[in-house]
Amino acid sequence: MHSKYILFFLPVLLVILTTSCTKKLSEEEIEKKAGDLHQRILTIDTHCDTPRYLMDETWDVGVRHNPKERGSSKLDLPRMKEGGLDAAFFAVFVGQRPRTPENYVWARQKADDLVKAIKRMCDQYSGVISLATRADQASGNQARGLLSAYMGMENGFPIGKDITNVQRYYSMGIRYITLCHTKNNDICDSSTDRKGPEHNGLSEFGRQVVGEMNRLGMMVDISHVSDKSFYDVLQVSKAPVIASHSCARALCDNPRNLSDDMLKALAAKGGVMQMCLLSDYVKKPEPNPAREAALKALREKYGPWDQVKDEQIKKEYRNEYYDIIEKHPVEKATVQDVVDHIDHVVELVGIDYIGIGTDFDGGGGVIGCNDVSELPNITIELMKRGYSEQDIEKIWSGNILRVFRQVEQIAQALNKK
Repeated sequence: MHSKYILFFLPVLLVILTTSCTKKLSEEEIEKKAGDLHQRILTIDTHCDTPRYLMDETWDVGVRHNPKERGSSKLDLPRMKEGGLDAAFFAVFVGQRPRTPENYVWARQKADDLVKAIKRMCDQYSGVISLATRADQASGNQARGLLSAYMGMENGFPIGKDITNVQRYYSMGIRYITLCHTKNNDICDSSTDRKGPEHNGLSEFGRQVVGEMNRLGMMVDISHVSDKSFYDVLQVSKAPVIASHSCARALCDNPRNLSDDMLKALAAKGGVMQMCLLSDYVKKPEPNPAREAALKALREKYGPWDQVKDEQIKKEYRNEYYDIIEKHPVEKATVQDVVDHIDHVVELVGIDYIGIGTDFDGGGGVIGCNDVSELPNITIELMKRGYSEQDIEKIWSGNILRVFRQVEQIAQALNKK
């Protein structure tokens, strides 16, 4: 009888013990655990536009700026440390202009100046941040207590029609090129050019650019490109490619985002989509006719921002812009909306094909993560949803570094032939 009682109660006892061992963590405990993890793992943001602030020599990246002040940056070195961000790809962004010989010269000069500004930051704060050009340098710098500054070029416009410029910018330290921006260029069609496609995807020159990037060991970035350009790149590239700052089109129907078919194709190639925090790409905004009319009138008054050269006019332009967005606010997406996109990608293609590319200082910022100091809130939300520590580490750096290393290895193999 005694053994029968033991056999009867043993399963009950096991259930009680299991339940007590897997006690659900409180919200406070999850936040503490997530915060500790976030500080411990290597974290990489693949796209920030802070170099536009670095171009202003009166602005100091080594000082903490108040993110609530009008026109404030969303990233500086003190807040990188606050937010536990170990490495960032600083964008060498050059806007699109008519493709004339004079504007190719202008674009190269602008790109050169941005590269110099990033390197100047690393020289001025050499005890805080170090320039990085190899995949494994970020972890080495982290071990030495240093932040890492990688460089990516947003918009291949500075390359012009000269293939040797790809090598030139690789030699300067740039490790990815976003092939185009909001308009078509000589490399490929953009997803948002109002004139429609010009090359029906990648141009013949664009195919050469992708091949040269493969040979050198530069990551090919397909954020901003048209759907046809995207598929052309996947066909041409010998290495996995990245979307440095994009979202899932299934959750926010925007041509800048990747459809499910595109996400599957990207993953099949071994690439990765870096989740963008620009609210309009995360969650479709409600119509705001008054805001749109005011912004349209502003553009008509001053013309394209990157073509305004007078500093006083630029100041007036900027102030009027902030007046409009403050007078006609829009409801922003949230950290929860951001992680919904991450969930979607993981459910669709798996954990190995998603990362983070905030687009801070280029429009990025959502409720709960509006600047670099709030990045741990993404880790907290991931942990609340049951992502493991290993999964979270992949999202923050493992996946992008896997692609980066593969790009380096393929380049080495190509150069041995």
